[in-house]
Amino acid sequence: MNRSHPFRRPGALALVALAALSSTTACSGDDAGEPAGNAAAAAAAGGPEPKTVEGARSAAQTVFDRFSGGDYAGAWDMYTAQGKQAISQADYIKLSTACATKGLAIQLTSARMEGTDKAVVIAKQLVRAQSYTMVYENDKWKLEPAKEGLALYKAGADKAIAAQKKAGTCANA
Repeated sequence: MNRSHPFRRPGALALVALAALSSTTACSGDDAGEPAGNAAAAAAAGGPEPKTVEGARSAAQTVFDRFSGGDYAGAWDMYTAQGKQAISQADYIKLSTACATKGLAIQLTSARMEGTDKAVVIAKQLVRAQSYTMVYENDKWKLEPAKEGLALYKAGADKAIAAQKKAGTCANA
């Protein structure tokens, strides 16, 4: 396996950066839910998002679209309260701008409910997949950062950037 393949390294780095953002709970399966249009319509209307697997999928895809498109402020807006407490929006933008790979699409491949207010989604970028946890807070689905991400964020943007550079997970280093 050629580890320096031009498509594998950026994809792996982006997934590592995203892994710092979310939970690494393993899961499998794909639950059927209501059509995606209904979840998106409810969210766009400003009302409560559907407390369904499809509502969680729709919100997760929005987070990943924002992140891969470079809208880091918009991705941070979709964090849980705990995630927002761990890192300010300014530091999150600084860290993501310094270390994330922008422009590689992230697609959801499956999702399942875990209780009534938590869902686990699987996202794939290039050939790598990762699980993420979405939590229902204040009538909206929010991305729950993984413990590793929370620890990284609490160090502050500059230390987090240095740690990712040292680990080789900062895509722009």
